[in-house]
Amino acid sequence: MKSNKVLITGGAGFIGSNYVSYVLEKTQDEIFVLDKLTYAGDMRNLEAISHLNNYHFIKGDICDESFVHQMFLDHQFDKVVHFAAESHVDNSISGPGAFIQTNIVGTFNLLHAAYKTWMEGPNQLKEAFVHARFLHVSTDEVYGTLGETGLFTETTPYAPNSPYSASKASSDFIVRSYFHTYAMPVVTTNCSNNYGPNQHKEKLIPTIIRKAISGAPIPIYGDGQNIRDWLYVKDHCIGIKLALDKGELGETYNIGGRNERKNLYIAHTICELLDDLKPKEGSYKDQISFVTDRPGHDFRYAIDASKIEGDLAWKADENFESGILKTIEWYLNNTERL
Repeated sequence: MKSNKVLITGGAGFIGSNYVSYVLEKTQDEIFVLDKLTYAGDMRNLEAISHLNNYHFIKGDICDESFVHQMFLDHQFDKVVHFAAESHVDNSISGPGAFIQTNIVGTFNLLHAAYKTWMEGPNQLKEAFVHARFLHVSTDEVYGTLGETGLFTETTPYAPNSPYSASKASSDFIVRSYFHTYAMPVVTTNCSNNYGPNQHKEKLIPTIIRKAISGAPIPIYGDGQNIRDWLYVKDHCIGIKLALDKGELGETYNIGGRNERKNLYIAHTICELLDDLKPKEGSYKDQISFVTDRPGHDFRYAIDASKIEGDLAWKADENFESGILKTIEWYLNNTERL
């Protein structure tokens, strides 16, 4: 059986690099990692697998249409797992243009290059690409915000509230259109908040750890009551691979950890674990500081993962308390990443 040629975009980033490591453990596929190596991409994330013969790295920008089309022409990928995205909400508020370019235009470039490579025309897959798949990785933020109750399902109406989530919603719709118009073999996943090894230091959990061990104030937006559903990155990677291999074409699968936690609880839990793992005089909790809330800060996200649990037999292995311990231990062993 011939191995697949898999393009993984954004593979030097947080979730992408964890996925690259996971699939190289599990398959003999030829893995091509594409990354622009902006501030969010880090080659250190790929060091452990860089010696493997079936791993290849390509530096490039998905916004460069001619480059993307030439790359597909040269390598004839039959699988695409699309992580590459601008993803930091605060950055989308201060500089939304990059989010429109990367998340919308970049996704279109990839989709259209795959379409030209895999298909003769609408509803006509080339014989060599009958098993081709394009997996688009998205976010639960496209659904907007929840009140005290309820869960996001795959049929929840889109209501994005930040430039970031609006750009991801747009990319989801473009992917959907390629299925309904051309019968492109696409699958979309929408995930809840990820955490774990390799996460960029700008994100909430690495920021709490960094500020704590440096003795600086630990900034928490507003009153810390905003709620997120937390998903350990390895669990997410397993779900993505299942959706790529076994997901129904044209379908969306929500991947969530069923681990709703308030931001203040996150900070308290990390501080309590650091009190044990890296004790100092007094508690790290004393450093928690409340700061002006983010504009348009969504109150609560929570995913109903019943569809992927039922259809693809996926289940998160980690709860937040087990996953956060592994995460803190990783950062304490890799403090240069903070």
